Amino acid sequence: MYVVRLADGTLRVPQTLAGDDGRLIGNAYVEVSPGDPGYDRWLAESLTEEEWAERRRRWSAENDDLEREFLAFKAEQET
Repeated sequence: MYVVRLADGTLRVPQTLAGDDGRLIGNAYVEVSPGDPGYDRWLAESLTEEEWAERRRRWSAENDDLEREFLAFKAEQET
């Protein structure tokens, strides 16, 4: 998950929520505005919405070799 910088400067920061027993409950984004604690730290690694969309597009278009490798590994593990 990536930190996404919106046009108004707000950041969408990924956050994972776990239960008391450590099990994953879910993943979500929280919004962090300029001036909020931690904003500057997250800003340095943020992507614009356009950059994020381009990474998703490239991943989808270029992951065929990785997917084949994974499926071969999975098939090997099942035998």
